Formats: sequence, C-alpha cells, structure tokens
Amino acid sequence: MRATPAARIPEPPGAADLAARLRRAGLADVDISTRRRAEYSTDASLYRVLPRAVAFPRHADEVAAALEVCRAAGVPLTSRGAGTSIAGNAVGTGVVLDLSRHLNAVRAVDPDARTAVVEPGVVLADLQRRAGPYGLRFGPDPSTHNRCTLGGMIGNNACGSRALAYGRTSDNVLALDVLAGTGERLSLDSGSGADSPLLERLAEVARAHLAVIRTELGRFPRQVSGYALEHLLPERGFAVARMLTGSEGTCAVTLGATLRLVDAPAATVLAVLGYPDMATAADAVPAVLPHGPVALEGIDARIVGVVRDRRGPAAVPPLPAGGGWLFAEVPGATPAEAAHRAAALAAGAGALDAVVVTDPAQAAALWRIREDGAGLAARSPAGKPAHAGWEDAAVPPDRLGGYLRDFDALLADRGLTGVPYGHFGDGCLHVRIDFPLDRPGGTADFRGFLCDAARLVASYGGSLSGEHGDGRARGELLPLMYSADALAAFAAVKGVFDPDDVLNPGVIVRPRPLDADLRPAPDGARPRLPRRDLALAYPHDGGDLHAAVHRCTGVGKCRADTTAGGGVMCPSYLATRDEKDSTRGRARVLQELVSGSLTPRGWRAPEALEALDLCLACKGCASDCPTGVDMALYKAEILHQSYRRRLRPASHYSLGALPRWARLAALAPRAVNRLLALPPVAASAKLLGGVDRRRDLPRFAPRTFRQWLAARTAAPPHARPVLLWVDTFTDHFTPEVGVAAVTVLEDAGFAVRLTERKVCCGLTWISTGQLDTARRVLSRGLDALGPHLAAGVPVVSLEPSCTAVLRADAAALLGPDDARAVRAAEATHTLAELLARHRPEWTPPRLDGVTAVAQPHCHQHAVMGWQADERLLRAAGASVRTVGGCCGLAGNFGAERGHYDVSAAVAETALLPAVRDLPRDGVVLADGFSCRTQLDQLADRRGLHLAELLAARLGGGEGEADGGGSGGRAARP
Repeated sequence: MRATPAARIPEPPGAADLAARLRRAGLADVDISTRRRAEYSTDASLYRVLPRAVAFPRHADEVAAALEVCRAAGVPLTSRGAGTSIAGNAVGTGVVLDLSRHLNAVRAVDPDARTAVVEPGVVLADLQRRAGPYGLRFGPDPSTHNRCTLGGMIGNNACGSRALAYGRTSDNVLALDVLAGTGERLSLDSGSGADSPLLERLAEVARAHLAVIRTELGRFPRQVSGYALEHLLPERGFAVARMLTGSEGTCAVTLGATLRLVDAPAATVLAVLGYPDMATAADAVPAVLPHGPVALEGIDARIVGVVRDRRGPAAVPPLPAGGGWLFAEVPGATPAEAAHRAAALAAGAGALDAVVVTDPAQAAALWRIREDGAGLAARSPAGKPAHAGWEDAAVPPDRLGGYLRDFDALLADRGLTGVPYGHFGDGCLHVRIDFPLDRPGGTADFRGFLCDAARLVASYGGSLSGEHGDGRARGELLPLMYSADALAAFAAVKGVFDPDDVLNPGVIVRPRPLDADLRPAPDGARPRLPRRDLALAYPHDGGDLHAAVHRCTGVGKCRADTTAGGGVMCPSYLATRDEKDSTRGRARVLQELVSGSLTPRGWRAPEALEALDLCLACKGCASDCPTGVDMALYKAEILHQSYRRRLRPASHYSLGALPRWARLAALAPRAVNRLLALPPVAASAKLLGGVDRRRDLPRFAPRTFRQWLAARTAAPPHARPVLLWVDTFTDHFTPEVGVAAVTVLEDAGFAVRLTERKVCCGLTWISTGQLDTARRVLSRGLDALGPHLAAGVPVVSLEPSCTAVLRADAAALLGPDDARAVRAAEATHTLAELLARHRPEWTPPRLDGVTAVAQPHCHQHAVMGWQADERLLRAAGASVRTVGGCCGLAGNFGAERGHYDVSAAVAETALLPAVRDLPRDGVVLADGFSCRTQLDQLADRRGLHLAELLAARLGGGEGEADGGGSGGRAARP
C-alpha cells in the first residue's frame, strides 16, 4: 500500500520578501530554507509550528531592526534561547530570533556588588563558571542549566531545585534592558523609566485592577501562570522588570539583564528521608522546611524503577526504607555544621528511615537518580512515549500531599501513567504522561485530561504552571484558574506593551487552543514515508523509523558541553554552535522527512543529507540523550535509502569499502606503501577517493596480524580458549595491538583462537549507509563465530567500534530475533571486560608512575562503557585522566573531503587540550584506531591501546610484528 502524499513544507507567502527586508534592515544572518525552518519548528514541547524565517542577530541593533520589520509587515516575532521550553513558549509562525548564537556575552561580574550583567544568550552554566571563582553563583538552577540561556530563564521565570533557598529568576533580576512590542527601548530598574509613556499607561492599568491583583496574584511562590502583576503593586515598588520576568516573550524582547548573585554555600550535606509513598513524603514537607534546606526534592519508586531498568542496578545506590523519598540538601558554614543540621532535620522529619550522606560522591550518585530519571521519564515504564503538557503544576506546599493523591487517582481513572517527581519544598510536581496521541481519539483524551487536571489544581489553590510557563499548553486553561477580571488585566498589560500582538502571539493572552499544532499527530493524520523496505530493524521502536526519530523531545541536552564529565554528545554542535549540527536539529529534520512533509523527493530530500552531513556517527547520543536517540543508526538508514541503486559519494567506495582495499593491499603491502608515498599518487588517490588533501593516508602493515599469529608457537593446550575477533584495522594497519593483546591474554591464562576465515563486522559499510553489503559481511562473520559460540568460547574484540557492532548494531541490522546476533552480543567483550569477568583472579602488571590521558572511544562510551577499563587501570596504580567528547576523526568522517576543519575543531573541544597538558613522558590511551590516527596527525602523539600498555609492563608485545601505522608514517614501537 502506497503512502498518501503528504502536505509538503512550502515556502511561506512573502518569505523571500520578508528575508530581503530583514537583510536590508541590517540582519546579515537570515534563513528561510526548508531545513532551517524545520529545525526551529518546535522546542522541547509537544507543538510544531513552522516559522517563516529564522534570524540570528549579532547585536541589539539587529534585534531592534528585526522587530521594526515585523511590526511594519504584521509578522509575529518569537524570541528563542536554547529552545528548551516545554510548554511551546519558543515557537511561532513568523520570525524566530535565535538570541543564543551571538548575543551570549557575560559583560561583567562585580563580586563586590554581587551582580552580573549578561546578554540574553548566555548559558547559565557559563555564568556560573564566571561567578564561581568569587564564591558566587546565580541562584535558580533548572535541570537544563548546562544549556538553557538567561534570556529563556527570564522569559519563563525559571526556578529549579534550589529556588527554595534562592528564589525564582524574578527574585534575582535587578534590571532589564528590553524592547517593548511598540519598539520602545526600556531600561528597567528601581529608579528609571518613570518618564516613559508606556510605563505611565502600565501604571494606569495596575491602578485600575488593584483589587484583583491583590487577591488573585502572588498567592504563593510557584504561581507562575499568567502575568506576575503583583510586582506592579505600589507596595512592591512597581517593579516592571520583575513583572516582565515570566511573560514568555509576549510583552518585550530581552536585550540584557543585571542579575543578583548569591554566596555559594561553603558546605552542603544530603539527608535522604524514606516514607511509605510519595504522598506521605509530601505530607512531611511542612515539618522539614523550618530546618532551612537549600533544596527539597521528592521522588518515589517509579522513578527509581525507571533508572534501575534502563541504567542498570548499579545506577541506584542504596536508599532508606520506603516507597517515597525526600532529598533535603542542607547548607552549613563547615561540613560538620551541615552534617549536624542534616541530622537534626532527619530526626524531626517523621520518616520511616533516613540516612545523612556526608560523602560528596555518594550524594552526587543519589542526586543522579533524580537527574537521570527526569530525562528517562520521557518514556513511560512500559516504554511508550511520555509527553509534556501537564508537567509542572504547583500547589501551596502544605497541600501537596492531598493534591498528589487526587492526581494519581485522576491518572488511574484515565488509564494513563507517568513518572512523577518534583520540587516538593515549593509544591511543584513534574510528570510526563503517556497520552495516547498516536491513536484516533488521542487528542480528545489529551484535551479532556488537561482540563480536568486544571480544575483539580485550581481546587487546591494552585497554579497550572510552577516554573515552565503557560505557553501553548496551558494558556487556554487560564480561565479555569483566574477570574474574568484577572484575564482582562492580563490583556490590558499585553495591550500596553504589544498592542499589535507581534510578540509571541497565541501565548497567555488570546491563546491558541491547547490541542492545535500538536507535533505527534494521531496515526494516519500525517502521511509518512512507507515503513516497508527499511534496512534496520529498530527493535526498541517496534520496527518503525517514524517512532525512532520522534524519540527526540527537544530537551536540548545535545547543545550542552558535558565533556568535562565524560559526555560525548554532540561533538559537531560543540564545534559549530549551529542548531543544524545538534542531535535535536537533525531529529527535527528527520521527523519531517519520515512524516512525508519535507520535500517531494522523499528519502532523497537534500535537506536530510544537509542535516546529517556533519554527523560524526559517534553514537554519543545513544547513551547521552535522555530519550535514547541513535543518530548514527538513523544516518546509516538515510544514506542507505538515499543512495540506493544510484551513484554514491566517492568516499563510500574508498573508505566505505576499506576492508576490501586492505585485503588487496595485503598481497603486496610494501609496494602499495611505496606507491602511496609518492606525492602525485597520494594526491590522485585522495582526489578519486573523496579524501581531504590534508589527511595522511594510512600505511599498510608489511605483515598482517593473522600472518604473525600463524607463524608463532601455539599456546599451552590446558589454557582456556578465547576467540579474538580480528578486525580490519588490527589485522592490516596496527598488528602490534593484536600482538600485545595475545601477550596479555596468554599471561592471564587464555589460549587465543581465531576464526578459520577472515571476518568483518561491516562497520565501514554501516557508517556509509551501504547496509545490504554490511548485512552480508556481518552475517558471514557471525557464521564463522558460530562453532566457537556453540562451544561456549568467549569473544574479545580490540577495536571498540567493531565491538559495538557485535554488541548492539548487529541486532538492528539483522533483526532482534537473529540467534547469531544475540549469541554474539552476549559473548563479546572488550579486553578489560574479558579479564574482569573471566579472569578476576588475574593480577595486572603494576602501572605505578604511569600518568595517562585516556580517550574512551565514542562507541565504547555509548554501548559498552569504559568502567571496566578504568577499574583495571586504577587497580594497577595508574593515574588516569579520562577525556570526554569525540576525537573528531570518527572513522570515515574526518577523512572525507569537506570535513577536515570540523574534525579538527571537534578534537580541540577536549582531547587535544588534554594531550597538550600531558607531559611528554605521559601516556595517551586510545583503543580506537580513529582516535590514534587523529592523535598522530593533529598532535604528533602516538596513542596506545590498553593491550599495548599492559603488554609493555609484562615485558612482551613489542617488536614482534611490523606495524603499519595510523598516519603517514609507521607507528613507533
């Protein structure tokens, strides 16, 4: 059955003229391309709204020019930071201004005044790094702190866990520099702006609505819904800057802000309190608050179960007895004082059980339950998509327990599930719910639940939103919370600031229907590309690429730099700072592609290839993305479908078929090396092969690893057999790695076996989207493994990317029911894993005095993890600094023409600076052939495989085989 043609994304009427007018007004960076508009069509919410244009202003004058053009043309303007808004606050039908790309300077930090002056695109984590050396910080800390911008925090009055102690963003804004919707620029602080006609009209509105403002607004701290008009009261000093904080870009565009900084606590201790269930834990909040915790968070067995199921049992440290828990962070002038206060808190909290955690590492592990679970909650416990929409309601804290019981009953009555958690000290509850939006009637169920939930929270005197804002999700529900007089006051304020409704229309005042513009439309409502003939199985998504790419909920973790903590995702974004090159940006384009709405060319849509061009296929997102997006697999599928039965890029024939070329070269490797060393031949080979001219061609080993092993004496017959998977890179380029592995394995009491015929996992064909060939190659390799697996022989693989294919991608390529793939995944180990699992009694050689920088391969990070390697190295006495991020070469990516500059920029994110800081006698550990190649070519440092480091200390493994080399010269012994 053929898919019904979808409604394509047309160029909106007048888009070209609008872009021309914006450029004439001085905005140099304006984009109306289909791809760019798809990237900005949604944020972290349920809503999909295609803009007419996306612009990237470089300074405040360009923002003013954009607003003037939009006012004159009657085109909406929406401000956007990191696009992490969960309620649909940062999408619009007109011009979307991305303020994060250029307007991201911390202009000043004044430690004496405890203030900071920032542009709207500053990421919160960057401000914290600037303030930290002075013992200061910005108080509010939403969970998106490593990518959210201050402008976005001002837009929705962000809070976070520690707002309990430090207040909301509005409590920490001292002054704002803004453009009203009228075009008037306002400098708003406690003593300026009094002569503004706009502010005089605003004061008149406040005076006309004093009664309703005093009775309905500002009733408790987390009352975020609507406009915070209580700040306009005379007794509150007519604080317009604070009133605009939380107005969601509907009244003004923020150009800059002066913020209050607070002292970071000298010490904190975590008290974990156990209760029978979450609601009972919430009942205890009033008893805990007088002890002055900095943060007071609530979780229950549901979020603990999700983390345990998806991260493994080790991800959940021991918790006190109970089914619901409070996490109370207690400050002190010293660790001892904090511990004393935490013990007093625990004693008076009425808990079933409690533990006071003074070890910062243990406290961080416990906090990760809350942090990881929040991301993992984007999938329900049953594995279904869980959606935002009703994710941050709040009630007065002393009423939270009752609200929780009634809310759980409402979920059960509607047959819905979610994973709740929240800022219990502030009465705010977070939850994503598995609304059945993928089936007929699902939208009606969504609307019905939100209306009933709004009535419930209003009955408790609560707020529809406790920190994320109303956006498109809750604006329509405001009449269930506020009186008609309050809504009239909101409209009057909007009329003062933005009488033409240019700024973010459809939000708060005259809101769009909450079920309009939903991104996950019911099945069949939006035609899609046919599911048949997919090359990959997508076992975790029901075999559906549409479901797979819609895993992305837009939370934007791929825009954060997590390399300091060992994270990888997303190396290309960190290099370019372009949304196009983030995992989220790519997912948005692929969502349009599989929905059939991108272009008439279907799989061959150029927009998809543009979005994927700088994807390194590092698989970092497969582990680092909270929702489990695996862009490397999606890229392989798109390349497969796009180039099926047609001419491919040259690199697909050269680098993609590298194992075949290597086997041919092995017939006369020295002659091939001499030939490729000739500049004209090398230049021609690079040109014809699609290889960047700045890359050195690898040298082939004069003798392959298999040839070396065949010529040596067999291991003792009583040793336990192990099957060494000999990948192309080890066999043909760096046989010294295989030699070293044999030394280590034999010392550990193993007898190394090989398959009778050469094997390959198909990696290079997978990464270039030649999936039919990859399937045949991998299938032959698994057939060769069959007899060994049947005999219970464990498998060790030395090249991490090949190990990852055997452990994970084989099931996607061959299907989850392929018994060979299942057995291979269970039997395959990294070297460190094999030694830990099958030879725990083996003592590694001492590595005392070894100082190392370790670059875990991206695929190992994503699939196998590096924990076994780290434990082995530390047990042996090595001092190891682990580097996050990607090396930048990433197989064929960095060698391909057009990718060199980004490849080098990725390496500069973390790896190369770490290597430059390492003494020359230090060791650079890199198990991946690509990583070692990048080090050789960009840092002139030879990377060692773990096997080589261990074998050298065992007194063997060097000089027994002639290495080829990762770069343009032979690898040094």
